[in-house]
Amino acid sequence: QVQLVESGGGLVQAGGSLRLSCAASTSIRNIRMGWFREAPGKQRELVASFTSTGNTNYTDSVKGRFTISRDNAKNTVYLQMNSLKPEDTAVYYCNSVFYIWGNYWGQGTQVTVSS
Repeated sequence: QVQLVESGGGLVQAGGSLRLSCAASTSIRNIRMGWFREAPGKQRELVASFTSTGNTNYTDSVKGRFTISRDNAKNTVYLQMNSLKPEDTAVYYCNSVFYIWGNYWGQGTQVTVSS
């Protein structure tokens, strides 16, 4: 069973930055990975991901502020978050965008942005 360990969250003021990391226990070299977030009272949403060609996609609300990257040698995916807004407050998770590991989710990492 895969393990995904997210880290790097915290409390930051609006306008600040955080860099999230997601370490996988298995190779993610050929897996389309993404970052999801779940805010209180809202459904989990995909905010950043890799395409099949290695390009990146972002939901409109984070375009120009968030950057997804990966280090396949370390089986790690990153999310650089800049110009953070209070509405970015959520628990952030990484996973395969096609849920190849079924219903498995890591513990996530809490991001709280104060105004």
